[in-house]
Amino acid sequence: MKKLSLYLMIMVLSLCAVPTTMLAAEKNPTTKEVPAEVQTMLNRLEEIKEMDKSSLKSSEKKELRKEVREIKKELKASGNGVYFSVGAIIIIILLLILLL
Repeated sequence: MKKLSLYLMIMVLSLCAVPTTMLAAEKNPTTKEVPAEVQTMLNRLEEIKEMDKSSLKSSEKKELRKEVREIKKELKASGNGVYFSVGAIIIIILLLILLL
């Protein structure tokens, strides 16, 4: 039984080390290029931030807020993140509890 737990611990540690070395190999000193449409949205957000909103009517401010929300929603949708579902996290935790 002790050998089994030792082998499992070694396997888990080796699997945890592999992604870290792969991430280190992927990092480049070059900067990440931003797509043109994303850059235009970011530029528009900067323009809105720099605007003098004190002279605008309330309806115009409302339109600007709507526009900012839409741009932020589109930027989040175009993001390239890694997402874990709650079910996957629960399964991983249960497996770890059962194995260790």
